Amino acid sequence: MKFLWAQLKSRIFLNMKQFYTHLVEIEEIIVELDKLDLSDEQRHHLASLVDSSLHHTILDAILSELKEEDKRVFLKHVHDGEHDKLWEFLNGKVDNVEDKIKKSAEQLKVEMHKDLKEARQKRSTTKVDD
Repeated sequence: MKFLWAQLKSRIFLNMKQFYTHLVEIEEIIVELDKLDLSDEQRHHLASLVDSSLHHTILDAILSELKEEDKRVFLKHVHDGEHDKLWEFLNGKVDNVEDKIKKSAEQLKVEMHKDLKEARQKRSTTKVDD
């Protein structure tokens, strides 16, 4: 099963190429998912949720820094996958944008680690009670 999970992880990460992937690493969260007693389908689903949560957290962090008219331009660049134009735009509009992205991602990862730790503890308590 681990081999299949490795293939799924590769497929997920290939599809996750976002403008911020050079700044944010989620592999450590995926490694934590490996420690849970889950099916490959459940791991894949949770990995997708991690990616989605991260994406929305980063978009929210950036959008909260932009003026209304700039939000449209930013979202168009995101939609079109124009990473070079997007970074040029963001660096001209948001001070320390890379640091803000890293900070928002790190806060989310801390929350996720906490949630995963609680899930592991609950599962181990449940197994003992069975």
